[in-house]
Amino acid sequence: MMKFKNDREFEFFAIQNYSNRQCLNVDEFYEDLLKFKYVKRLFRRYRETGEMRERLILNHIIGIYNVFPIPAANRMMFHKIDSDLWPTLKTFLLFLNYIPDNEYQDVTIDLKAIKILQKI
Repeated sequence: MMKFKNDREFEFFAIQNYSNRQCLNVDEFYEDLLKFKYVKRLFRRYRETGEMRERLILNHIIGIYNVFPIPAANRMMFHKIDSDLWPTLKTFLLFLNYIPDNEYQDVTIDLKAIKILQKI
């Protein structure tokens, strides 16, 4: 899994892969980038308190994948989300069928998150 060297490289990659036809200005692009931060914050809250706002997390993730192609979004997600939160991220992405079977095999899954998502 290839990480970005810095935020500038990440942003350049995001611009190259951004595909929101309804985007009218640069502010909307940056609003879409904020969704990565929101997902990270919600995953941290889940880790620290056990409270999972799974529907809100799903909304943000789906919003990201609506404007970035799956391979690019996967790379960006695993860059922006802390590695200790990757099991939860992988669980959500598997639930949404955004990860091919042969990718990210070294990342475990979050069993508690699976049980929560199965109830949806």
